[in-house]
Amino acid sequence: MRVSEIFFSIQGESTYAGLPCIFIRLAGCNLRCRWCDTTYAQTSEQGEDFSIEQIIREVKKFNCKLVEITGGEPMSQKETPALINKLLKRGYEALLETNGSIGLKSVDARVIKIVDVKCPSSGYDGSFLMENLNFIALQDEIKFVIADRKDYEFARDFLERCIKDKISKILFAPVYPAMPAQELAKWILADGLKVRLQPQMHKFIWGEEKGR
Repeated sequence: MRVSEIFFSIQGESTYAGLPCIFIRLAGCNLRCRWCDTTYAQTSEQGEDFSIEQIIREVKKFNCKLVEITGGEPMSQKETPALINKLLKRGYEALLETNGSIGLKSVDARVIKIVDVKCPSSGYDGSFLMENLNFIALQDEIKFVIADRKDYEFARDFLERCIKDKISKILFAPVYPAMPAQELAKWILADGLKVRLQPQMHKFIWGEEKGR
């Protein structure tokens, strides 16, 4: 597998925010979002070759049982489902952060999927595979990264049309630093949306420091 970095930090996003977590950042992504904050992991050439067992050995160095597989786009590597299975068998609680543009059918149902539905400002609205809604369970989470009012309205309408009551863990994440969290909070409150405002906690702790 092509790996950008493996590191131990505080989870900054999702309903797991604030918890210690091991991150496996895979290299290579099929999208090029305008506001991407991990451009150093966009291509497979930016990573190093690791076998699944080598990745597991790196993960075991940290005293933690929560692991997130992120990217890049993890599902762009065919070995990712096998890596997830190995982690689960070893007693890890596994999170998978994915942009939802690649099929999730092969992913173990026990993994917590954090699915990022792309909004217009990313340049990739419409990239989400609607069939993936069949593989997103109540335990999973859907995230919208929001840069402006158009993004907000896109996310609000997507929830109404496609999600409704199927999933309860919905994240609205303001693009850092372009979208003021206060402004997004006002929109959420005005519309009475049952969503979680999700600033990136790690940015407040570490800033833009890589590997954090």
